[in-house]
Amino acid sequence: MRSRLTARSTRLFLAAAAVTALAATSTACSPSDVEDAAGSSAPSAESSGSSGASTPAGASGTSASGTSAPGSSTSDDGTAASGNGDKSGYGQSCGTNDLEFTVTAKSQAGGYYLVTAKAKSGITCYLDVNTPSVSFGSGVDGVASPVGQGGEGSIKLTGSAVAYTGISPKTTDGDGGKEFETVIIATTDDDPDPAELKLPDTATVDKPIVTNWSTDPAETVPVII
Repeated sequence: MRSRLTARSTRLFLAAAAVTALAATSTACSPSDVEDAAGSSAPSAESSGSSGASTPAGASGTSASGTSAPGSSTSDDGTAASGNGDKSGYGQSCGTNDLEFTVTAKSQAGGYYLVTAKAKSGITCYLDVNTPSVSFGSGVDGVASPVGQGGEGSIKLTGSAVAYTGISPKTTDGDGGKEFETVIIATTDDDPDPAELKLPDTATVDKPIVTNWSTDPAETVPVII
C-alpha cells in the first residue's frame, strides 16, 4: 500500500464588567431640634467610623454575583478557564490542531492505515463528528468516502485517551491509482487547519474509504459494506 498528498493549512478566538451605584437621603432640622441638639454630647470618633455604609459590588476586586473575573471565561459546567491561551476547556469540540496523530500500516482487509488521535497536553475536547475528513492530495478523486463503520457518538479525548480511524487507500482491483506519501486529515470538513500526515510507505490510491472514529481499533478495519 502507499500514499502521498499535498498540504495546505490556514490558521484560524470576551469579557464584560458590571458597576453598581449607591444613593443617600438627607433630612432638614426644625429650630426646636437645633436647641435640643445643643445640649447633646458630640458623637465619638469611634462611632463615626462604625459600619453603616454599604460597599459597592466589585469594589474589592471580586466580580459581582457569578460573573468571572476579567481575563477568564466560564465553561458550561461553571468552571472558570484561564484566558491566557490555556485550551484545557471543558466540552469544546476537538479541532485538528488540538490533536496529535500517528499512522500505522496494517495488513488486514488488503491493507489499510490505522490513524490514532490523542489530545495534546493540557487539552480536553470531544470528537463530536463521527467521521474524519480524509483526502489524498487536493483532487476530488482523492477524497475518502465514509463507510459508516466504527463508533457512534461523541468521544472524549484527554490525557492518555485515544480514538482510532481506519483508512483504506485503494478499494479497486487492478494496478490503477495514483501514488501518495502523505494523507490529509481533519476533524470536520470545514476545519481551517487540517493535518498532513507522513505515511509509513507509499500508497497507491484509488477510491479510498475511511471509517468512523472509535475507541476500539478492531472496529476500524475499513471494508465496503
